[in-house]
Amino acid sequence: MGSRLKLVFAVFLLLQLLDFSRGNKVGVAYGRDATNLPSPDRVAQPYNLKFPREVTNPNGSSWCVASKQAQKSDLQNSLDWVCGPGQADCSAIQPGKQCFEPNELISHASFAFNDYYKKHGATPEACNFGGTGIIVNKDPSKSITLYRI
Repeated sequence: MGSRLKLVFAVFLLLQLLDFSRGNKVGVAYGRDATNLPSPDRVAQPYNLKFPREVTNPNGSSWCVASKQAQKSDLQNSLDWVCGPGQADCSAIQPGKQCFEPNELISHASFAFNDYYKKHGATPEACNFGGTGIIVNKDPSKSITLYRI
């Protein structure tokens, strides 16, 4: 072990021992039943870990995009349905139009799925497409990994 890691580990053990010596039974169950466990108000919280959350849209917006886990044939069938009987506006993903690029099935399906999703109340049911659509809370047009979900 590196000297820094040894120091961190030693400090951790020291904190645990100090906590235990104060009567806090953190992570230790005495006996075979739960009657000897400390009450929640006596359990020490030696660390206040706060993990940064990915910043999503603060206003709670959501988008429906194509899942990269979907089979291409299923994705194509869903795209055909949503642009046909589903009546999504797919004109922008036609060749030469503003959203044709990137010319990838997953990108075109995501565009069409989201149009349908928004027009039908942005409900989970409006983003199913036989399991090929998923709801995300981060604007996919701002993502480096565009639609790679």
